Amino acid sequence: MKRDGFSAEELFTSQNGLTYNDFIILPGFIDFSPDDVVLETKFTRNIILKRPFVSSPMDTVTEAKMAIAMALQGGIGIIHYNNSIEKQVEEVEKVKRYENGFISDPICLSPENTIADIHEIKEKFGFSGIPITENGKVGSKLLGIVTNRDVDFEKDYTKKLSEVMTRDLFTASQHITLSEANKLLRESKKGKLPIVDENGNLITLMSRNDLLKNREFPFSTKDAKKQLRVGAAISTHQSDRERLEGLVSVGLDAVVVDSAQGNTIYQIEMIKWIKSKFPSLDVIGGNVVTKAQCENLIRAGADALRIGMGPGSICTTQMTMACGRAQGTAVYHCAKYAKESGVPVIADGGIANTGYLSKALSLGASTAMMGSLFAGTTESPGEYIYKNGIRLKKYRGMASLEAMEDGGGKRYFADNAKIKVAQGVSGEVVDKGSVMDYVPYLVQGVKHSFQDIGVRSISSLHEKLYSGELRFENRSSSAQIEGNVHDLYSYTEPKYK
Repeated sequence: MKRDGFSAEELFTSQNGLTYNDFIILPGFIDFSPDDVVLETKFTRNIILKRPFVSSPMDTVTEAKMAIAMALQGGIGIIHYNNSIEKQVEEVEKVKRYENGFISDPICLSPENTIADIHEIKEKFGFSGIPITENGKVGSKLLGIVTNRDVDFEKDYTKKLSEVMTRDLFTASQHITLSEANKLLRESKKGKLPIVDENGNLITLMSRNDLLKNREFPFSTKDAKKQLRVGAAISTHQSDRERLEGLVSVGLDAVVVDSAQGNTIYQIEMIKWIKSKFPSLDVIGGNVVTKAQCENLIRAGADALRIGMGPGSICTTQMTMACGRAQGTAVYHCAKYAKESGVPVIADGGIANTGYLSKALSLGASTAMMGSLFAGTTESPGEYIYKNGIRLKKYRGMASLEAMEDGGGKRYFADNAKIKVAQGVSGEVVDKGSVMDYVPYLVQGVKHSFQDIGVRSISSLHEKLYSGELRFENRSSSAQIEGNVHDLYSYTEPKYK
């Protein structure tokens, strides 16, 4: 019996470039529930995610708050560089300090510091419970600890910490194991557990909040030190080498070399420099849409590739520059080529719903990078505004004139141009609520999609893709209309799509 539909190879070797809406995946056989689907995947050669979701390095999408939420939910956030070096380093540091096992470099203060310093740390990093040591550094004598209870009702912010700190401390020996420390922290019902050496010098710290987060977010993306993972973007400019050195110093896990067109001598030289300077740092190259582009960046040492040139909802590159590629076609051909070198690809742009997420993964992408899907959430940068009674947040392309004036032009080799040609727009998106609710919805949607396709994992999806067992079909314009809401007088839009 001849099989229905077409293999991806047959579908994507036609003369026409195809977007996600141009094709449909034919159903498979179901003998499992959505809960049996595993979404673990490779983000780069060396970093594994429990969920295939990456937030885009855009200044209206990803800063520390978004990156923390993404990592807690099993994905990862890429912090934008439309800011100063110090600001971007600070955002990365917030993520790395958010959750740990043993906190090897806890923030400490001395008895001479003031209550104002405690509030500044809480504002900057979102936590309190600060150890007080003789010289205000790890490795010196532990004298006390200051928590919210010690300062909540103190109105004099100039008061020294020596006057308010708790001196009766519950501590543990530096030879304690992580599991023993976890047990001790649970049993003590304390908020913090300082770890000291035989002379009473502070060595490290544990937090009760971390135990709660470990239980609440079992899929969290963490490094070997139990810290949340985070990525950051840099440009190809020589000056951003200094930026990267600052980011690496606070524990950056992966760097995105950010160019709208990644097949340049500037990006190749930057990737080579990064791999020679920081060999353990994973580098994501891009953006690319052809095999030739992929080849150059893989040879330079890229550990993953971003695929996409102009498919984003706020991007006008294809129209303005007459250059790019239909996203479905780009993802398929680039993923197939990069697979031979063991390099995962990230489908970047054009993801409008859970169906498009599944389609991107079905074409060989290991993860999907999203901007518009996460814009408008509580965790995205910016304040909410109201228009016609609707709650909105600003969302702009990094090639919009507005963003380029703030530094986004580095991505498009346009930061020093006298005349700027926009390749994106600025706009608003509707409030989506919290990523903490939205990502679980996306996860469940993809799991149901995988069930209909008949696959239990991303790896098995890719196996069926390249064996030809996964079948596809073109969709006519009428079929696209038929596959969406139609022929109703009115209907209520679901909260999420």
